[in-house]
Amino acid sequence: MTVKDISLDKIVQAIEPVDEKWIEKAREKTAQLVMPARALGRLHDISERLCGIQKTLEPSIDRKAFLVMAGDHGVVEEGVSAYPQEVTGEMIKTFLNGSAGINILAGQVNADVFVVDMGIVTDLDPATLNGGDRLFIQKVAKGTANFSQGTAMTREEAEKSILTGFELASELFMKGVDILGTGDMGIGNTTPSAAIGAVITGNTVETMVGRGTGVDDEGLLRKQDAVRKGIQVNRPERGDGLDVLSKVGGFEIGGIAGCVLAGAYHKRPVVIDGFISTAGALIAYAICPAVVDYLFAGHCSEEPGHRIMLKYLGLEPILDLGMRLGEGTGGALAMGIMEGALKVFKEVLTFEEANVSGRH
Repeated sequence: MTVKDISLDKIVQAIEPVDEKWIEKAREKTAQLVMPARALGRLHDISERLCGIQKTLEPSIDRKAFLVMAGDHGVVEEGVSAYPQEVTGEMIKTFLNGSAGINILAGQVNADVFVVDMGIVTDLDPATLNGGDRLFIQKVAKGTANFSQGTAMTREEAEKSILTGFELASELFMKGVDILGTGDMGIGNTTPSAAIGAVITGNTVETMVGRGTGVDDEGLLRKQDAVRKGIQVNRPERGDGLDVLSKVGGFEIGGIAGCVLAGAYHKRPVVIDGFISTAGALIAYAICPAVVDYLFAGHCSEEPGHRIMLKYLGLEPILDLGMRLGEGTGGALAMGIMEGALKVFKEVLTFEEANVSGRH
């Protein structure tokens, strides 16, 4: 069975929690490093988790890649964004040119960046674009429907978006990628992300909805109202990730959920970025809670609901820098920290090797 043939049920059945025995072995090695006990704090937690995921005391995250998922949203009709919808397609061209935030920061950690059209309104032809070989056209539809007036997509479209993300991430893992970062692009996509967050975490619309790209006070009220209406009209079932995605989600959010499932399926770490990526992680978690063992939260964004989402998943952000760009930028910076954690784990001498007296 190839990853193109596998069903969502089969994916979930194959996912196993991380082996705690390997984490314990890694902790034993950390305790021998020539420094006070756990003196580098959470760097030790990161390296030990990577050992557990890869089942080795010599883990590697040398080969890195980002999948930036793009989609458009019908809910922008409600005036929820400070930018027009055509910006989604224009930004994809910037990613392909290599001159956006994610390109610069991914380049710093030698990570490849690929972009996926999961369902934008604009039609792009990779053959005519500079860098088009890094663009995958996997359009589920030309944008979602306005979820404040009905479902964002069908259940079948929701499943297709997840399986598409799973297949693309799986192909990268099978080509040797050690660690995957998720990114997003889609004008208006903080609105469905806030709706997903409110439904799955059980928090209020007011606490989950932020200003996104920078809407004013009136725009914030419109955004809150759109999310409130969408939840009331569609009544998504919080325990059913596919139902939540289909009723108030986005195609790129489904694609990110698929990336998260792929990481757990192939036993590879996935670094989620900000608010939108974490909404995708919430969908994956609702479908299969074990995925959280393979997740690292790159950062905590300025969106007020993001910290609530991360707490619900039990994830501590690696960075907290007031960022709100998306694209995968926080994840790229975090990968540099993760590399440092592994270098310490693998290259620092033990007390015995350094001929230094250990603790009494």
